[in-house]
Amino acid sequence: MTDHSHTFQTKLLHNKHKADEETGAVSVPIHHASTFHQTDFDQPGRYDYSRSGNPTREALETTIANLESGFRGFAFASGMAAISTSFMLLSQRDHVLVSEDVYGGTYRMIHDVLIRFGIEHTFVDMTNLEEVATAIQPNTKVIYIETPSNPLLKITDIQAVVKLAKANECLTFVDNTFMTPALQRPLEFGADIVLHSATKFIAGHSDVVAGLAVVRNEQLAEKLSFLQNSFGSILSPHDSWLVLRGLKTLHCRLEQSSRSAFRLAHALAKEPIIEEVYYPGFSFHPGHSTHLYQAGGPGAVLSFRLPDENAVRFFTKHVQLPVYAVSLGAVESILSYPAKMSHASMPSEERKKRGITDGLLRISVGLENADDLLQDFQNALAAIKRYDTPTRGLQV
Repeated sequence: MTDHSHTFQTKLLHNKHKADEETGAVSVPIHHASTFHQTDFDQPGRYDYSRSGNPTREALETTIANLESGFRGFAFASGMAAISTSFMLLSQRDHVLVSEDVYGGTYRMIHDVLIRFGIEHTFVDMTNLEEVATAIQPNTKVIYIETPSNPLLKITDIQAVVKLAKANECLTFVDNTFMTPALQRPLEFGADIVLHSATKFIAGHSDVVAGLAVVRNEQLAEKLSFLQNSFGSILSPHDSWLVLRGLKTLHCRLEQSSRSAFRLAHALAKEPIIEEVYYPGFSFHPGHSTHLYQAGGPGAVLSFRLPDENAVRFFTKHVQLPVYAVSLGAVESILSYPAKMSHASMPSEERKKRGITDGLLRISVGLENADDLLQDFQNALAAIKRYDTPTRGLQV
């Protein structure tokens, strides 16, 4: 049995799936079965078809529900599958409020897909509670939050938005990918559904694509269970096992990466060529005090702004250690260019409106030695000293 007084770090390892009840195995069995024998059609077994339920996937779903302090968890084939299926709780002519600098895939789903089904939306600065309150309409059914947001790390007061939502009979969805339940548990602040791209920090090894959702009550659990089974975008048994394995080291990975991110953020803030660093760990970061209240740390992701696209191109050609790629939250540091990667699906004018400039880079700090990572960045920045003006470009 799990002692609920245990800390999060211990709960990652000691839970109901610590050992298999039948064999004593300390690794969750992978049940690759697509279907399950029924001994009596009047009293079918717990499982019948793996789209509807699978023991390995269920192990992950109960684990994430426990870690997020939720009623029930759901595992999907990707983060976007979790988000999209949750949005199917909406109906035609419903309205959703969304954080303005939301992840590009979420923007695409809302702006290009939901609208085809008659679901309306408004993007708002979720850090401005007055703007949120003003934007709520009689048909608003969901307020969708990312905090910290992607890629500018904007902080939304979860509890305050939840109060607005409840006063207007809205649900609150929170994308918790950047923080994970190790640092932030939105359901404890009243949110209704918490969402994850488990591809990122939760799995943590760049070897699986997965999504998770956790709901706060039985009523939502029944509705989302119906949608998960209907749409069928479920996580495979083997991928469920990979995510469970990644969860075991989440605390130590995130702790190490966060320490290195803290050092890197402060070092980058001192570099004259860098125009701004976005990092919730700075006392002057907008929303810093709110983040301290609702999260256990600043996390391992930060963004920084170089003068323009030429500077980005030059920097990425000289930096050596980070993987230059989409995604984040892995054991290796991942450097991303939002304008051409995570937010490429967002029109240029919309990106600029949100402050996602052509000079913005996002770094998800991994487990490399912090001194090595700092030196690598300093070497790349030193190379940009030949940079003169945008008209002259980079002098190699």
